[in-house]
Amino acid sequence: MARKYSRKHGKSGSKKPLKKTLPVWLRYKPNEVELLITKLSKEGKNSSEIGVVLRDTYGIPDVRLLCKKKISSILKEKKLAPEIPDDLLALIRRSVAIRKHLETNHTDETAKRGLILTESQIKALTKHYKKTGKLASEWKFNPERAGFFTK
Repeated sequence: MARKYSRKHGKSGSKKPLKKTLPVWLRYKPNEVELLITKLSKEGKNSSEIGVVLRDTYGIPDVRLLCKKKISSILKEKKLAPEIPDDLLALIRRSVAIRKHLETNHTDETAKRGLILTESQIKALTKHYKKTGKLASEWKFNPERAGFFTK
């Protein structure tokens, strides 16, 4: 798939197996996995970090096959989901880092362009999330307040 702001197509990433069956060697039950997800969420991990930990340390390849739900929907049921979606939060953190870089490096034109592209992605994602109801309709991205979203 082509990138949005460059003419490059990129390398294809890894694909999940076509066979959508549970592995035979999986020894966890769905309620155990939900408990693991809530424990990891209370430790401060977001849904993508939880998925990586479950895959690498516990050997759970796909939560959706096992629990019939996504990690984010499990977190929503347990009322542990963040008010701002993870991808939007990552873009806000990137924007804050670029702004901090530009304070010391005023003439970095590449970083200025990167900031413009990042903030346009933030704008597009907020528009999408407001339309789908995942974000409050009065929520607005403010670059001055964005520093509060960093870890």
